[in-house]
Amino acid sequence: MNPLQWPFDLSDLPLGSAVVGGALRDALLGKLQEKFDLDLVVADHAIDLVKNMAQKYGGTCVVLDPDRDIARLVLDGWNIDFARQNRLSLEEDLLSRDYCLNAIALTIGSDSKIVDPTGGLLDLLEKRLVAIKEQNLIDDPVRLIRGFRLIAEHQLIINSKTIFWIKKNAHLLQRAAPERIQNELNRFVIAPEADQVINLLKTSQILTPWQNNSDVLSRNLPSFHDAEKLFNNIELSIALPILRLTHLLSEEGLKNLRFGKSYRQKCKLLRKWQERNDGFAFKTLNEKDILQLHLDLEEFLPALILDLQPVDQKIWLEKWRNFDDPLFHPASPVDGNSLKATLDLPSGPKLGRLLGYLCHERAFGRVMNPQEAFEAASYWWIHN
Repeated sequence: MNPLQWPFDLSDLPLGSAVVGGALRDALLGKLQEKFDLDLVVADHAIDLVKNMAQKYGGTCVVLDPDRDIARLVLDGWNIDFARQNRLSLEEDLLSRDYCLNAIALTIGSDSKIVDPTGGLLDLLEKRLVAIKEQNLIDDPVRLIRGFRLIAEHQLIINSKTIFWIKKNAHLLQRAAPERIQNELNRFVIAPEADQVINLLKTSQILTPWQNNSDVLSRNLPSFHDAEKLFNNIELSIALPILRLTHLLSEEGLKNLRFGKSYRQKCKLLRKWQERNDGFAFKTLNEKDILQLHLDLEEFLPALILDLQPVDQKIWLEKWRNFDDPLFHPASPVDGNSLKATLDLPSGPKLGRLLGYLCHERAFGRVMNPQEAFEAASYWWIHN
């Protein structure tokens, strides 16, 4: 939290400014990244302050909430949010927040000090999630789902009163902006311990309007700690978010929470092949279907591999890691332009079908090189 590393000078800040929120919490937990998202509370005129700082340092001012006077300074890889203090004092402002461990502040100035009116420091020490009061959750229902994200990120234990308040007010989440719910879910599904929290999240019923209720997908997810024995970090970063979201949300739920079309399509394809899982690593599928599986899921196949038995996981991962594997990375052995030039073929749908045929033959080892591909293509073209 050394302010000498921040992309602006402390003299730019008005008296009474303070660091609050996740950056301070993460610093106290020893989890702060090099360029972290910084949240600051200032006495007033937060948006004007950010506009002036953006002009001074060559950054960008993004107005997040004009009514509540909140803006973001985007500068040199940093995202720094400034918000107007909403109460008469910093302590009152902290008491209006969601959870005690988020209601800690560090004042900025010569007499800099920690302000902790709710006992958040003790909650951090004891790895405990405690809501400050029920009304605070009601005032901003996104805080209901944020609690589960915090549990997954920091391996916290939620106290009984807090989970009672969340379940009691679960229906209120429907009032929140879909984009804000999506943001919390995106952060939740990349947390290493999310698989330990998913059942608690589902039983809270706060995701009921968007939840996946398929019997096929209702089984428990693989443990992160079991998966990391076989999967590397890149593979887990590909597999876990999409697997967890597909498990949590229905297709309609993903759409209503404004997930992008591309991401929804990935979840739909993963769901399709999960439902066709024969329990034998898809050995009962015919060639056409097994090729289609790899065409559909090539980019994010580890998400499906997590659903296989450990012995099959190892085999599939080794094949997927080999970019020359003709089935796990399917492609035609020659491109369309080469076919047109060599065999004097016209463009059109038939050429597309020929490329699909060559991809199929290569995937199953019947076409091994370009020469064989041209011979097979010539034969196919004449007979089709």
